[in-house]
Amino acid sequence: MTGPLAGACLLAVIPCASAPPAGAAHASPYPAAASHPPRVARAREFARQASSSANIAGGAAGPAGGAGSPSTKTPSTKTPSRKPKAKPKPTLRGNPARALLAFEAMQKAYYIRGSGLYQGEPFSYLWPFSQALAATVTMSHVTGVQKVPGLSAKLARELNARLVGLHSYLDTDNSGASEGTFTSQLAAFDGTVAPPTGPGGTKYYDDNEWVAIELLRIYELTHNSDALGSAEAIMAFVMAGWDTEPELACPGGIPFSNSSENTERNTVTDGPAAELAVKLYQLTANPQYLTFAQTAYEWVRACLLGPNGLYADHIGAQGKVAQTYWSYNQGSMIGAGVLLYQATHNAAYLYQARQAARAGLAYFTPERLAQEIPFFPSVYFRNLLYLDSVTHDPPGPSLPQAYVNYAWQHLRLSSGLFVYGSPPASQLLVQAAIVQVYALLASPPATYF
Repeated sequence: MTGPLAGACLLAVIPCASAPPAGAAHASPYPAAASHPPRVARAREFARQASSSANIAGGAAGPAGGAGSPSTKTPSTKTPSRKPKAKPKPTLRGNPARALLAFEAMQKAYYIRGSGLYQGEPFSYLWPFSQALAATVTMSHVTGVQKVPGLSAKLARELNARLVGLHSYLDTDNSGASEGTFTSQLAAFDGTVAPPTGPGGTKYYDDNEWVAIELLRIYELTHNSDALGSAEAIMAFVMAGWDTEPELACPGGIPFSNSSENTERNTVTDGPAAELAVKLYQLTANPQYLTFAQTAYEWVRACLLGPNGLYADHIGAQGKVAQTYWSYNQGSMIGAGVLLYQATHNAAYLYQARQAARAGLAYFTPERLAQEIPFFPSVYFRNLLYLDSVTHDPPGPSLPQAYVNYAWQHLRLSSGLFVYGSPPASQLLVQAAIVQVYALLASPPATYF
């Protein structure tokens, strides 16, 4: 590969390279316990609906993050003081407050102070770390954060800490365990903390894409060119993974990982890759990115789109398509279509995104969404909300709002952690997802990508 893609350095986050459902609820090729071994919740740990934290959060949160049941006050019978009352400090209510409470619970329960990392075995895999990163970025965009004294500075420190932790997953020389046939000489992030702190090993393309999308959001938030350079380097790694072996059924696509055991190419590796590439095109005007985005997007439509309008999970080397449907696959392709429409002004992309949204909304009932680990719906909602910001199609924010309202009432512990599964258990990936949905509902859609 030549041109600016080959020369991209990951700068402060990744230095230049030296050379050119695991459970019943969701099948996944991720390693066991990739989201940190969960702790099963006891019945007495569940928060009461009328807890003090619910009152802080303003009762039932409204779609825009503030409209709940209005608070009432009993008229004071005291004689008014002659001294003027101090002006109350700004506080968050509704969705912004609930997002912050969930974020703080995540940090208290899982963050390892001074390390930049989260708990796992002993550290979390990159998958949940990437979502804690996304939660931190989205929290920085929440409406009203700037008005709360000290909160913006606190979130800025949290962002810096996430970047420090992210660097621990960096593999610049492909050290660690054998990485199979898709080994690249380009720097990227291992699925586990890289040597010398951790074992390193397999790289997951979708995890690297989640990280790169957040790095671009950080660049747009802080104007730090290091984050942009880092995202470009990940894009180079992803593009180098494009699989065009002629013996493959439906040649093309990004593999799930670079493990020697990997035999699949996925919607979740190609949809987010298209989103990442479009955003890089919009920020750099490099036409290679737009071309790749269109190629990846069209490959998924050609190889994984079913007659029911839903995108299947993956295709194997021999052409067998896994007839399983996850909400995050629909979401990433919806978002890719919207972004391509915005980049090209080709209305066909927007039409396809709306068709995918209609199929997804028909299939993913609240009951089906409740069966998925919350990470999946969080990606789905993010992209649906982004589409809605362009088309203003129903249901708008009402579906994700109902989802997190239910979680607040029924899946929240007194510690502020949320649980998932049977038996109900807490884990970093679940918490980061709930933080994101609340924060997205309280943020301008223009900040989503």
